[in-house]
Amino acid sequence: MSLDKEIKKLQSQVSANQMSRRTFMTSAMALGVGALAPGLYSEAAKAAPKKGGLYRVGLPAANTGDNFDTGTNSDNFMITVAQGAVRNCITEVTADGQAIPELAESLEPSADAATWVVKVRQGVTFHSGKTLDADDVIASIEHHRGEATDSAAKSVAESMGKIKKDGKNSIIFELESGNADFPFLLSDYHITIGPVGSDGKIDWHAGDGTGPYSLKNFEPGVRADLVRHPSYFKPDEGNFDEVKAIAINDVAARMNAMTTGQVDAIARCDLKTAHLLDSKPGISVLQIAGTKHYTYPMDVRLAPFDNNDVRLALKLGIDRDAFVNAVLRGYGALGNDHPIGTSQNYHASDLPQRKYDPEKAKWHLKQAGLSSLDVEMSASDAAFDGAVDATQLYAEALKAANINLTVKRASADGYWSNTWMKVPWSASYWSGRPTADWMFTIGWAAGGNWTETFWDNARFEELLVAGRAELDEAKRGDIYREMQSICRDQGGSVIPCFVNNVDAASDKLGRPDKLAGNFEMDGCRSIARWWFI
Repeated sequence: MSLDKEIKKLQSQVSANQMSRRTFMTSAMALGVGALAPGLYSEAAKAAPKKGGLYRVGLPAANTGDNFDTGTNSDNFMITVAQGAVRNCITEVTADGQAIPELAESLEPSADAATWVVKVRQGVTFHSGKTLDADDVIASIEHHRGEATDSAAKSVAESMGKIKKDGKNSIIFELESGNADFPFLLSDYHITIGPVGSDGKIDWHAGDGTGPYSLKNFEPGVRADLVRHPSYFKPDEGNFDEVKAIAINDVAARMNAMTTGQVDAIARCDLKTAHLLDSKPGISVLQIAGTKHYTYPMDVRLAPFDNNDVRLALKLGIDRDAFVNAVLRGYGALGNDHPIGTSQNYHASDLPQRKYDPEKAKWHLKQAGLSSLDVEMSASDAAFDGAVDATQLYAEALKAANINLTVKRASADGYWSNTWMKVPWSASYWSGRPTADWMFTIGWAAGGNWTETFWDNARFEELLVAGRAELDEAKRGDIYREMQSICRDQGGSVIPCFVNNVDAASDKLGRPDKLAGNFEMDGCRSIARWWFI
């Protein structure tokens, strides 16, 4: 028998769960392919997800104020636990960046994409035993609409237009104008689906959901303990018997927990030491390019940030190359002061890349009637790992432009509720969104809950509506190119870089061949999608 056939035979036994990892390694060494054995084993083991085991995952960005009202969720820990494990959305984003049905069975648009008929998946049950129907979906979306809501998805939910039930398992969405990207909006991690009560409302804090895991114990800011939901509707997901999601906000502590085997995986590696972790036996560092970007949003309603020449001076005063090299350690790419990355459709690749130019920054200060500028920025490593040091690097670069930036260290606990969008200038980050329209709608549209610069640009607003309804791809591309240009040259956010998702996982974990890049850890769905080999 040829060597190739011998290897295939061993791999088939692994795939059929008839051979342990140790036996495979020993057999591979006997065949003289010991160096290739780990990869060959993983290839075979990943072929069929297996059930069982306790998955321990170390996650950042936990807060004592965390809760299961996903309209208030904003970062990794709660996205992973709430949307990625306990609940589902109407659609989900695949590793290929496509929006596919999740709690929907189908989504059918009208010819102009202004009306969408969504069929609710039948036979899905909540952990409490209730059967999913159209009332649950409608009540879940309505939670994010209206003046009384404090949901971060308000602008997205309100763009869904009139919603009406058409039978027990069918819903009609009548949008104000066509939106070819409508299925993506239904995957928003804020808009998870809960069970409606007799009062027409949903008890979000109960933590009931349709996801692969039910909530066993929850200590906000500390941990969440989950157990597998036996009747989950996706047979290849929800593979662990139990999950412990452990809050480890400090990146050094997360790296140590991974190194010492306290956890099986972590999100957001320390970029300075990721290569050292990758060299350790039994651990793999996972690097996926996505839509994440670091930002420095200014409140454009307040002086001096209400002057666009000042904003341009601050954009020209950051050394982006140094930022990517020193802060990201090369795990990313240059940003150009707009939120659409090179991996996304409609990225404006022909826009000139803004470069570090302190002399031109001085010219813009002069246009603003200034010879120098003193400003303050609040930063915390809660914004992104290394944010305080990164902002100090920015401050050093600004000195050549006669700009004195004072970096004010803010508390990590409660940063997103007490500092971000509460002070004139702060450090921030965005995981990004799968489509240009969604990113612009949630983070840049006038009056949005998360329009972190409080920006309001008439031409941008006009293009936002036009781009959403435009079905001609070429024309749509032109619209989004102009919108990126407006953000770059008139917006209130300095965007120095796009950041790869850099996580780590034990080699004992199986995972899909291709990981989603819309969030860390396979789109924040490692709990649902991964398994033990």
